[in-house]
Amino acid sequence: MLTDPISDYLTRIRNASKAGHRVVDIPASNLKKQITKILFDQGYILSYKFEEDEVQGNIKIALKYDKFTKEPIIKKLQRVSKPGLRKYSGSDELPRVLNGLGIAIVSTSHGVMTSKQAKQENVGGEVLCYVY
Repeated sequence: MLTDPISDYLTRIRNASKAGHRVVDIPASNLKKQITKILFDQGYILSYKFEEDEVQGNIKIALKYDKFTKEPIIKKLQRVSKPGLRKYSGSDELPRVLNGLGIAIVSTSHGVMTSKQAKQENVGGEVLCYVY
């Protein structure tokens, strides 16, 4: 049994990128699908595909690497709000990651979005993770 599926999702991506894998398979959920779309829109992953089967489904993520140095584009994935200690932020106190170079993914009442989008829509929520 898994207690924190988001942490498992981030760890699978982190491990696959450190090992130099091109594609990583992750069990799907609606929250993970939304986080994957954000990572793709922000340019942290190359592509993704949602595979539906009878039970849960899978997310196939193609990781992105630098063309010249072969370093992974995602330098760090950090889980912020954990099941044991939830972290919430209002719209006026949403975090900036690396002074605007990274993103914070926030779960709001308007859906999952980056902290920049949440600030524009003037909503706060649970800060899920930092990506840079």
